[in-house]
Amino acid sequence: MQPRTVDPTDARVLERNYDYAQRNARLLSMWYECDLERMIELLAENDVALSSNDERLFGTYYHSVKRRSTV
Repeated sequence: MQPRTVDPTDARVLERNYDYAQRNARLLSMWYECDLERMIELLAENDVALSSNDERLFGTYYHSVKRRSTV
């Protein structure tokens, strides 16, 4: 039996991994080996709510990406 391939950008997987990374976008971006800006975009596009600390640091950018993705 072959292991299932998991899309790391799937909303549920992304949210679970954000929880595993202790709801820290910087840590998650290192884990995903991508830029922090791209990680914030992925979280916003997949409607994964930011932790209060990440909201304070990246909330403005996160919400601008969310507005763009819903248009």
